[in-house]
Parts: sequence; C-alpha cells; structure tokens
Amino acid sequence: MKQPTNLGIQIFLYVAGILLVMLAILLLLQAFGYLTNIPRSAIWALVLLAIGSGILSALKAR
Repeated sequence: MKQPTNLGIQIFLYVAGILLVMLAILLLLQAFGYLTNIPRSAIWALVLLAIGSGILSALKAR
C-alpha cells in the first residue's frame, strides 16, 4: 500500500519545480538576447506566481 505524501513536502516540490522551469526559460531568453534587462519587480512577480501555482497544483493533486 502506498503511503500518502506530506502536503508540505508536496507543495515545496511543486514550487521548486515551477521555479526551476521559470529560471531555465529566463536564462535561455537572456542567452539568446531576447531579454536584456529584467526589472526586479518582474522577478518577484514570477516568484509569487510560482508559489501560488505550486500551492494550487499540490492542493488539486491531493
């Protein structure tokens, strides 16, 4: 029988995964010259978006 995962761990893993994907996309766009300067407020908005979507994804998967 499979033991259910802890909700806190599941939320953390979803948030970390979304942040890593967003960071990889940003780095690729900067490397190819599409994004030259990213404002700090845009970075914070992406971090908050990743946290919110990670929480909602973990709760939905439960």
